[in-house]
Amino acid sequence: MPANVIDTSRSPYARLKPVPIENVKLEDGFWASRLNMLLNVTIPTQYQLLEESGRIDNFRRAAGKVKGLFRGLYFNDSDVYKWVEAASFALAYRRDPRVEELTDRVVAEIAAAQDEDGYLNTYFTFERKKERWSNLRDMHEMYCAGHLFQASVARQRALGKMDLLAVAVRFADHIYDVFGPGRRESVDGHPEVEMALVELYREAGKREYLELAQLLIEQRGRGLIGGSPYHLDHKTFKEMEEIPPGAHAVRALYLCCGAADVYMETGDLGLMEALKRLWRDLVERKMYVTGGVGSRYEGEAVGEAYELPNERAYAETCAAVANAMWNWRMLLATGEARFADVMELALYNGALSGISLSGDLYFYVNPLADRGKHRRQKWFECACCPPNIARLIAYVPSMVYARERDGVYVNLYAASKAWIELDGGRIQLIQRTRYPWDGLVEVEVRPESIDEFSLLLRAPGWSKPARVEVNGEGYGTTQPGSYFEVRRRWKEEDVVRVRFDMGPMLIEAHPRVTCNTGRVAVRYGPLVYCLEQADNEHDVWDLAVVPGTLRAEWRPDLLGGVVAVKGKALALDTSAWAGKLYAPLGEVRAPAREVELTAIPYYAWANREPGPMIVWVRLAEQRTAQQRSA
Repeated sequence: MPANVIDTSRSPYARLKPVPIENVKLEDGFWASRLNMLLNVTIPTQYQLLEESGRIDNFRRAAGKVKGLFRGLYFNDSDVYKWVEAASFALAYRRDPRVEELTDRVVAEIAAAQDEDGYLNTYFTFERKKERWSNLRDMHEMYCAGHLFQASVARQRALGKMDLLAVAVRFADHIYDVFGPGRRESVDGHPEVEMALVELYREAGKREYLELAQLLIEQRGRGLIGGSPYHLDHKTFKEMEEIPPGAHAVRALYLCCGAADVYMETGDLGLMEALKRLWRDLVERKMYVTGGVGSRYEGEAVGEAYELPNERAYAETCAAVANAMWNWRMLLATGEARFADVMELALYNGALSGISLSGDLYFYVNPLADRGKHRRQKWFECACCPPNIARLIAYVPSMVYARERDGVYVNLYAASKAWIELDGGRIQLIQRTRYPWDGLVEVEVRPESIDEFSLLLRAPGWSKPARVEVNGEGYGTTQPGSYFEVRRRWKEEDVVRVRFDMGPMLIEAHPRVTCNTGRVAVRYGPLVYCLEQADNEHDVWDLAVVPGTLRAEWRPDLLGGVVAVKGKALALDTSAWAGKLYAPLGEVRAPAREVELTAIPYYAWANREPGPMIVWVRLAEQRTAQQRSA
């Protein structure tokens, strides 16, 4: 079975179809090293933490193998399921006997814990059995079930092992018997099961699962679990004009994932209209420059439009993962490059910052400014984020390409070899690039059993128009934020070449994002940058970048190898403010001197000694800067 993460190969209303993980081999480069780290470090160390924290013992307890009390939070089963999903898709990329044996062992414990009627949740066993399905709003039973379904599908597709799929089907049948059409009406307080049911339908072929996913989306907003915006229960999905302030960020984006999956199977235009409305609301008014989502600690929630604080940004790692997942689905549904742009943004920045360069430390919260106190941790009591970022990294090989009847879409740029089946035959693509450090991309085409088809290259929204060459001859010019189509009768070793301008650029925020007034962020290609104290002599919170001075510098010795952005800044001397918090305008004069600044990719911060960090930097007045440099 092809290891498709999102299998739209038979979805009638999906524009694009997947390319299986095992058909994409990443060469040495940015993502190849992270896939290797995932298998060598992240998955084994997470297994140890799942054992130490009692999460796997909870399954043994439910099966009667060990005695004692349930350990941890009531939704801890979901962390084990996400780990199994991450491990399974990582094994599709590269088989590792050690990781496979660990996964087999965990799956056996899961299967042994299932009840006779198909129900499976280790919290609701023995003394709590009578409480099952009694509080869907708060107790995450369907949320846990959804992660089980996704893990079972991953294991079947990646390894051809049906043991966990059999468990999932029994549990899904049980849920359908309880909550299917004409039965008990309710929805889960934490959306997730909706997209999982659709994927289980795609794998097992039981249409009841699609019907149940559709029903759960339709019933939300009728007040069945209290009617709060936090739970996305205040309006029906099709009536929503915005992701409401106060909505839990991860729940909101997981619900959008489920709606997108249901659309691709049913063609319900009301769902797609709502999805595009909510997407515009998020991307144009409520998303961080990193692709992070969730501006409020209270409720891990989305805020009002333009409410995007930096130091107090919540931006949960899971929310950035969900943002990438939602935009991936929107891309598959529509083929529109704008969704690939946001998918890439969240992937490289808001999500990737959630894991250390060593592969074994994690952020739950991802602020955009810090005084040096926020550090990654080995684990959390609520450990949803570590296995979530693990499974997203495992997805990456399947995100690079997509296909349609006679065309291949290049969504992400990564050195790789890919074998892709089109309707007319098989082709091989060899992509050569140092992206995201360099904008040069070459794609060598090797048709095996079909010679005429389209190659569609994504021109990122941040890019400038770029010249496309085929075998060294000009073919056309890209338009940022779209796919550039090269259609021809291909010959062996034809090469398509494009170079995107990756030069550092300064970005400003909408005027209503008041915390960023007079400030700019640095971007280099798909990467958002930050200033970290380890690279700068002066307190980075007191720097003001001088426009027109930025330059890129490859640093193989820094943070595993990165492009650093250098430039001029004015360093403010704040000593005159000693003893004052406020003063009449102009009374306190803070002199400034010109210094060199260094910025690093945001995903790489907090991997060295603690110190201040900032994404949105003051902008020096150009006239003042020119006078000082004269």
